[in-house]
Amino acid sequence: MDYKPPKTVVDPESKLLYSNDPSSKYETKVLYENESTHPTGHRTNMLQMCFKGFRQNLILVLLLLSVVFGCAIGFGIRASGNLTKREIMYLQFPGEMLMRMLKMLIIPLVVASLIGGIAGLDAKTCGKMGLRTMAYFGTTTMLAVILGIIMAVTIRPGANGDQSEIPRYGQAQNLNSVDTFLDLIRNMFPDNLIVACYTGYKTDLDETKTVENVTVPNENSTTDATNNTYELRETVTYEPSKGETGQSNILGLVVFSVCFGIVIGRMGEKGKPLLNFCNCVTECTMKLFVVFIWYSPIGITFLIAGKIVGMETFEVLMTRVGLYFLTVLFGLAIHGAVILPLLYFIITRRNPYTFLRGILEAMATAFGTSSSSATMPVTLRCLEMKNGIDQRVSSFVVPVGATINMDGTALYEAVAALFIGQVNDMDMSFGQIITISITATAASIGAAGVPQAGLVTMVIVLAAVGLPIDDVTLILVVDWFLDRFRTMTNVVGDSIGAGIVYHLSKNELSGDNEDKTENLNLVRVDIPNGKDAITAV
Repeated sequence: MDYKPPKTVVDPESKLLYSNDPSSKYETKVLYENESTHPTGHRTNMLQMCFKGFRQNLILVLLLLSVVFGCAIGFGIRASGNLTKREIMYLQFPGEMLMRMLKMLIIPLVVASLIGGIAGLDAKTCGKMGLRTMAYFGTTTMLAVILGIIMAVTIRPGANGDQSEIPRYGQAQNLNSVDTFLDLIRNMFPDNLIVACYTGYKTDLDETKTVENVTVPNENSTTDATNNTYELRETVTYEPSKGETGQSNILGLVVFSVCFGIVIGRMGEKGKPLLNFCNCVTECTMKLFVVFIWYSPIGITFLIAGKIVGMETFEVLMTRVGLYFLTVLFGLAIHGAVILPLLYFIITRRNPYTFLRGILEAMATAFGTSSSSATMPVTLRCLEMKNGIDQRVSSFVVPVGATINMDGTALYEAVAALFIGQVNDMDMSFGQIITISITATAASIGAAGVPQAGLVTMVIVLAAVGLPIDDVTLILVVDWFLDRFRTMTNVVGDSIGAGIVYHLSKNELSGDNEDKTENLNLVRVDIPNGKDAITAV
């Protein structure tokens, strides 16, 4: 009887051979590549996979050690003597180079990967994915604010406090809440894409002082105007003017890339050359990132060491600020290690801590750089390479999340506002607490993914409930350290969001390799050339 091979299809992306032949008696759970089905070739592939896994774990170990070494170097230098600002700048120079390397990759990676990913989706799928993303961001941010309020009301870190016991550092910035939210909308639609690559729009408030000769009536004479006196009064007004953030307008680039990708997808064959170009740029950028990531342990070590050397005295941690510091840390730990993983488990029914293990590299980088935007290339790589998230999902969720999803910042602002209120012996009413929750949620959306951006929007929260905005200087001494943990929480929130959105959207994503193999039996198909191939039925 002549041999009739079953009907098979070779997937060009995964290089797996799929068959619809259910008659084979050989079954296995191992998938071989059709080029290396021979046992010798399989052993070679296993060795290569083991070496690749060792190399990836080595990077993670080096990143974690860099945090430890950075702290050790920083505390060692502080013990030996104080450094000048110039010497601290030299100490942080290797870290500055890391930040420049990572930021250099943000724009080509975000724009190219987002255009390429969205172009492969239809408008309906893209719309559903966007709605799921926004719903997740809004839900987790509100949960973070509620948790922060519960922590601050329960622990009361500023109760019975005295402002004279807490040192002040820095100076509060004058902001207008309406201008901040309008700037967010303006940045969604940049008038110049080239300018958006290096700065965004920000409304500055220019202080204008006017002196007027004011008439002061004499209380003893209400009829004789000649007895009135005059005095000079100074009036201060703030006029809006056009300013710049000095940071890349990621939100505007994301909006443009999404719109551009949708149009390319609707163009069909005419848009293929541009789509191939974007895919090539994405692949090239990721290969360049793999080279840069080996330098990151060195950069993170000196970034942390420089911050520790330049920080103020530790004695302030023994005051009321120390209890505030622990309250924020405890709240961030609960949100990042309990609430977000629980939400992931409820929706996906998968182990959330296995997922978190895959993004440890991004979490270590977030702690070292204190910037969710600079961590973005690492986050994308971890999600796609280690957690198997579709590139079309990760390239959409992560850039948007790095701009508007700030769970850690929202929790921190809620705790900080209540702490400052407690220090000022102000009992917050239920209405003021609701105001804090809404304002902290909205303000965190306007916070860019740059270091200490939450401290700027903190002024908006304080002004909303009538607290003195100058009291933001009470928490500046520990903000640089809390900012690192806030950034880690923000990155965890973005990553889990990508995992949830992918789980809810994967059935709608056309061309997904996982969908191709879903609900298929794995069988061995005998090929006439003498080799075996493991295929899926």
